[in-house]
Amino acid sequence: MTLFVPSADTRSGTSAARTPTPIDALAERWVEDLIELSPVIGLRIGREVADGYGDLSPDGHAERAARAASTLAALDSLDPQDQVDAVTKADLSASLSWMTDAYAAGWHLRDLNVLSSVPQDIRQAIDLLPRATAADEERLAARLSMVPAAIAGYIATLREGIVQGVTPARHQAAAVAKQASAFAAPDGFFASVVAGTGSRALRREVDAGVDAARVAFTSLEHFLTHDLAPAATPTDAVGRDLYSLASRHHLGTVIDPEEIYRWGLDVLAQTVAEQEAAARELGSTSVLEAVAELTADPRRTLTDDAEVRRWLQRESDLAMAALDDTSVEIPLELRSLQAMTSPSMQGGAHYTAPSDDLGRPGRIWWPSRKVAGPFATWRERTTMFHEGIPGHHLQMGMAVIARGRLNTWRRQLAGSAGHSEGWALYAERLMEKLGFLEDPADRLGMLDAQRLRAARVVIDIGVHLQLPHPDGGGWDAASATRFLRSHTSMSDQFVRFEVDRYLGWPGQASAYSVGLRVWNEVLDARRGAEGNGFSLREFHREALELGGVSLDALRSSSRTHNT
Repeated sequence: MTLFVPSADTRSGTSAARTPTPIDALAERWVEDLIELSPVIGLRIGREVADGYGDLSPDGHAERAARAASTLAALDSLDPQDQVDAVTKADLSASLSWMTDAYAAGWHLRDLNVLSSVPQDIRQAIDLLPRATAADEERLAARLSMVPAAIAGYIATLREGIVQGVTPARHQAAAVAKQASAFAAPDGFFASVVAGTGSRALRREVDAGVDAARVAFTSLEHFLTHDLAPAATPTDAVGRDLYSLASRHHLGTVIDPEEIYRWGLDVLAQTVAEQEAAARELGSTSVLEAVAELTADPRRTLTDDAEVRRWLQRESDLAMAALDDTSVEIPLELRSLQAMTSPSMQGGAHYTAPSDDLGRPGRIWWPSRKVAGPFATWRERTTMFHEGIPGHHLQMGMAVIARGRLNTWRRQLAGSAGHSEGWALYAERLMEKLGFLEDPADRLGMLDAQRLRAARVVIDIGVHLQLPHPDGGGWDAASATRFLRSHTSMSDQFVRFEVDRYLGWPGQASAYSVGLRVWNEVLDARRGAEGNGFSLREFHREALELGGVSLDALRSSSRTHNT
């Protein structure tokens, strides 16, 4: 029996039709519940049914947890009709269980970090709104006007955390307060929203919405600084129990943190050796010397956002055209990939999937040069493969277009960071093997990124579980910063942001390298079982047609395929 269900037409991505089951129907209802409770989710997948951001107060979180529990009870009573159902039931059950466990642990009361919490979600939701027509701008004005209610609900939840003694780290409160102040500044994110509008008739409404949003974020900054920070947890470490809860969510599997910590150190050492070899290939005596020479090369540096978008679009299009003759096939529906820059982003690049109706294409996003500084093409080529083709765009896009086989939850909302980020790291190495990183400088950039991912496994687990530091002593923000700085040639601004991210988002940073480890395990098992009959192209297609899954489901699919 096989868990992989091949497409009827893999060139177009048209899937063999499959009769929906009671489990599919339940999953579809759960999607509608999620969109009702959190309209931003609807916006992300192109199926928004309401404006606003949902009820972010304690009552709203209680309602989400209650609906998750009732959906889980209904799911438990249903039997899978086929192998697709089996994956849906296993992964949806795990997702719903995690939601109820996280609520019981008070996760929502301390949900504050620099990359993936309410303030950043609001910013990204506004980034995603179209602005081509007067109707679009009217919708933009309405969503901006609803920011105060969202922020008020969020503050109420964090305030309840203070009452219950369940708070985020003080470090995160200070860092997000700084972000909120920047968003609200006269030349900040919300001001840039006005610059992107063109309808004079609606300018007053948009201006009013911007003013309301700026006031709301100013109030958030004040609350974080004067109310939350004094009551916040003084240490960054969340401890074993909360770390295990978070890691389960990000990976879709359970790990032995100490084993992964030791493994991360081994991977880091191997990657350092590879990078040193690449530096020698460039004629340099050290990695630092090679980086300095590449950074000083004006042919490898872009400083204008429009120039960055043109480079990304051109190189992405070239990769798209060349890849289909290799072990990667790209369905016709996914041939559109748009390069974007955003003035509000901090940190690195990210990807947003196509809308459910494919009306909005997949997009790769980079922060503006005003925020991030010069764009080094030798660094970013591998990131382009990671975020775009054959990374997130192919992996997430394959799920979006699988309408004939997978319910909406499986296509748009299921999965784990371990699965998706593991595939994206796998994609970087795949492009190296396929000859797309023949320039030693580009390969050095890829290894610099992979070295970063290995180092943050060590930091993530070391900080939150307070394991022994490899250089002696203990882990804290300062030692984590020193450790990361010694293993990446990125700017100090980038290093500081990355450390803030690891400290405030436990378990997520490790998902990349751990996910790659599992993808390679699954590949090796498949190749070993099939011997001379193994096809890498078929492996890629069939594995990605699963859609977003947990790492447990990815492993299970490989075992089922080989029986």
